[in-house]
Amino acid sequence: MNRRFNPLTVLQATEASPTLAALAERARDAAERLRAVEDLIPRDLRAGVQAGPAEGEEWCLLVGSNAAAAKLRQMIPMLLGRLRLRGWHVSSLRIKVRSRR
Repeated sequence: MNRRFNPLTVLQATEASPTLAALAERARDAAERLRAVEDLIPRDLRAGVQAGPAEGEEWCLLVGSNAAAAKLRQMIPMLLGRLRLRGWHVSSLRIKVRSRR
């Protein structure tokens, strides 16, 4: 059996699959949320902070150390306020330390 395979770009594959399209939209939303609050995060911590998943009214930030997590937990009310000001309905923000492998 001789079949031809037409390669797709990631964008084409994403648009063709409802599951991938939804995943890509969630990733874009999380990245936009991080951009909305990144100027509130101390400059020394910014490089170690990544946008995590957003599910309903809960969002998660991923950090590289316990110290960074502790500092960001102190900032949660300010971060939530900025997100609400920018139009996201977020009631809780989780800070998780990424595990090192």
